Amino acid sequence: MTTAPEELASGPDRNAAPETRFFLTRAAAWVLAVGGAVGSLAAVALLIEKINSLADPNYIPLCSINPILSCGSVMSTPQAEVFGFPNPIIGVVAFPVVATIGITVLTGARLPRWFWLGLQAGTLFGVGFVHWLFVQSVYEIGALCPYCMVVWAVTIPIFWYTTLHNLAAGNLPLPTALRPLSGSLLRYHGAILTTWYLILIALVVPRQESGSVFLDESCAC
Repeated sequence: MTTAPEELASGPDRNAAPETRFFLTRAAAWVLAVGGAVGSLAAVALLIEKINSLADPNYIPLCSINPILSCGSVMSTPQAEVFGFPNPIIGVVAFPVVATIGITVLTGARLPRWFWLGLQAGTLFGVGFVHWLFVQSVYEIGALCPYCMVVWAVTIPIFWYTTLHNLAAGNLPLPTALRPLSGSLLRYHGAILTTWYLILIALVVPRQESGSVFLDESCAC
């Protein structure tokens, strides 16, 4: 999928230098490819656990490691089927598409602005959904599912680097007053992502230490 040179020239103003745009495009492509592949494996594993649980009510999921890291009765929680079907199906469908997009970009293909904006919308939904599941797991259900955490862990950088690419390429045009903020996001992308993970970890640890989390063997995936 390519974009004509004249279409590129007439597109929105770029928010970053050419070398920065190139770096972030490559970084986003690798994150999409690797994150999509890892997310696909985790989503498939979760779906297999769901099928095994349906076939045998006494089945113990392989991801039930201990009372803290345990899928346990994941299939019985309402959060596990938010849209009326098992949540892993979303990942089984979405992550291979994400991986394919990343591989396509790595081959040198130029995707049009509308395509990147569509991906932006999809990753925004994904990151919002996994944060909701995180809150449900930690504050409502009281357990963490290893496969779910893998999905959460890859969804965040997929969203983050898709956003950074779109900012750098001008696919998400910003008012002049916000250009310095965009520059800071692009410059400190790694530190911001690390801080993001640390905040999530910090939200879990106090709940674990207080004994108010990890009280049963269920999670929302």
